[in-house]
This record gives sequence, structure tokens and C-alpha cells, in this order.
Amino acid sequence: MKRVTGIGGIFFKCKDPDQMKEWYKTHLGFKTDPYGVQFEWRDEEDPSKKGSTVWSPFPEKTGYFAPSEKDFMINYRVENLEELVTALKEEGVTIVDDLATYDYGKFIHILDPEGNKIELWEPLD
Repeated sequence: MKRVTGIGGIFFKCKDPDQMKEWYKTHLGFKTDPYGVQFEWRDEEDPSKKGSTVWSPFPEKTGYFAPSEKDFMINYRVENLEELVTALKEEGVTIVDDLATYDYGKFIHILDPEGNKIELWEPLD
């Protein structure tokens, strides 16, 4: 079973997300939208398949990273989230919430040994 297939997103806390997006737009050429940026790429094994990696600043006081108190969260792309969750539970990994399904994919959150919240995402590419 494949587990992580790539990075789906990088999320971090900051004092002023709009100002941060504008700075990256001005100085590094990011094509920002209200959520941040989506960097598109092609699958190495099948170049006809597109994927994306999200870069997104969050407000400093966001509760989205809880229970982690860290200033960042990484989203990893996976192929079969339900199968992976079963394996992670058997391995004693802390599962933070229930599997959530949206029109753009399935999500669940876990904690690593140092309390970093990790978002696992099975996209609907």
C-alpha cells in the first residue's frame, strides 16, 4: 500500500494573512487568491494527470491547527485514505477527528510524536 504520495499543502499562522499574501505576490510572484496559492504540477508516472500543492497563510489565532500548538501544518496527499487510516490505527497513531468527505477529496487529521497536526488528503484529481 502506498502511503504518502506528495505534499498537498503547507499552512502556517501569521499576524496578517492578507499582508503576507500581498508580500509573496509582490516579491516572489505568487498568484494569490483568497486562500493563498495553488501550485499546479503533473504526475511523474502519468503526465496526463494534474495535481496541486497549496500554500496558505492562516490567522495567528486560528483553531484549525488544534490540538497542535505549532505555527504550521502540512497536508500530505495519499492514495487510499480509508485503508491508510485503518493501518495507522493499528499502529497506534493518534487520529484527531473522523474522516470527512467533500467534493474535492477526503480528509483526516493525525498527530506525530511531537504533537504536530498533519492533514491527510485523498484528492479527487
